[in-house]
Amino acid sequence: MEAANKQSHLTFGDRQIIQKGIENGSSKKTMADLLGKDKSTIGKEIKLHRELTYKCRLPLECASYAHCRFNRICTIQCQDYVQFTCTRRDRSPGACNGCSKYSSCRFDKFRYYANHAHSAYRDTRVESRAGVNATASTIRELGELIKPLLDKGQSVYAILEAHPEIGLSEKTIYTYIETGVFTEAGIPINCLDLKKQVRRAPSKKRQFKPRKDLSYTKGRTSKEYDEYMYANPYARVVQMDTVYNDPTNGPFIQTFKFLRYDLLLCLYHETKTSLNMLAGINLLDEILGHDLFNKEVEVLKTDRGTEFTCANQAEIRSDGTRRTRMFFCDPMASWQKGSLENVHLLLREICPKECDLKAIGVVDQYACNIISSNIDSYLKEKLNGKSSFQLLEFLSPDTAKKFYEFGLQNISNPDEVILKPRVLKIR
Repeated sequence: MEAANKQSHLTFGDRQIIQKGIENGSSKKTMADLLGKDKSTIGKEIKLHRELTYKCRLPLECASYAHCRFNRICTIQCQDYVQFTCTRRDRSPGACNGCSKYSSCRFDKFRYYANHAHSAYRDTRVESRAGVNATASTIRELGELIKPLLDKGQSVYAILEAHPEIGLSEKTIYTYIETGVFTEAGIPINCLDLKKQVRRAPSKKRQFKPRKDLSYTKGRTSKEYDEYMYANPYARVVQMDTVYNDPTNGPFIQTFKFLRYDLLLCLYHETKTSLNMLAGINLLDEILGHDLFNKEVEVLKTDRGTEFTCANQAEIRSDGTRRTRMFFCDPMASWQKGSLENVHLLLREICPKECDLKAIGVVDQYACNIISSNIDSYLKEKLNGKSSFQLLEFLSPDTAKKFYEFGLQNISNPDEVILKPRVLKIR
């Protein structure tokens, strides 16, 4: 039986045990002995299916980066260059799940997810099969289900998470769409119905006028942010920015991304000044209450836009008490608040660039609440098929209650989530 088990394929249960073993820091041999497999099988499984979840921002993974004498301009020829190695990541168990240094580590990070690995395994097994293993009526019923959801701007992943009864993988659905299976069954679904795959092209070098006064950034640079987070790895971070289409007339949407919950809050402004943005921070303080604000917004990170120069007033309340610490990204380094930039892609599904935001319905805070509610109710792959609201309600019911009292709504039926401009017309 043991020999037979060694030759059999890994099951989903086996992969769950592997994921748990990685989280506990178990060796590959320990996991292999538990599952009755060879050590090499476990190693190959982890190496094949682990996912890159964070890419090192340094040119090279140098172990000397923390005390670099050369401003981290890394080359192989650098006399201080030492190739960074991580026993947990590079040897055993082979992934970063459960690592105590995960949040503070600045190097490449890999995670192993049992559900993703098993899904990839199943896709690989059926990859060589020809044809569609379904009747025309089944394809038609499936198409009638997913077509209106795709029209609402939802992704295939979100649809499958909301409808587990479909029982197909993302790859299969994409194959059906790309090969015209739904069209042949009388359901007009094509690649144009799918969400855009956004790729950022390298920006061209431009000349920028230096700012005359950067005193507000003193003690609040990206370097000092890294130092603060290294000393306080569990500090809760909120990223902040402004979204607009018309820089002269607005409207302007002040965005807050709560990293712990992957949650977006949008606040409406008619103008874009430092006093407006400070008013937005003060409003967030009122929404949460002082104690909860201190807890949820330990760190506030934004770019160097001129609307965010009131750093002192943002950090210190009028009564002299500290409420947060504010830090700024480096110039032209929006990737330093990449989590917020990524969720802006969803916001732009509702508020496309180059359009008149007021014309599509962005006229007040109520519209911004609609935007936030739909984005935060959306089922996300990075949250393992959960929404930001679901994560928020689980981790911090008090915070969720405050946002709901402000006017945000958890759309419990995933089919009702709309990521298209027309959602602003539904009032």
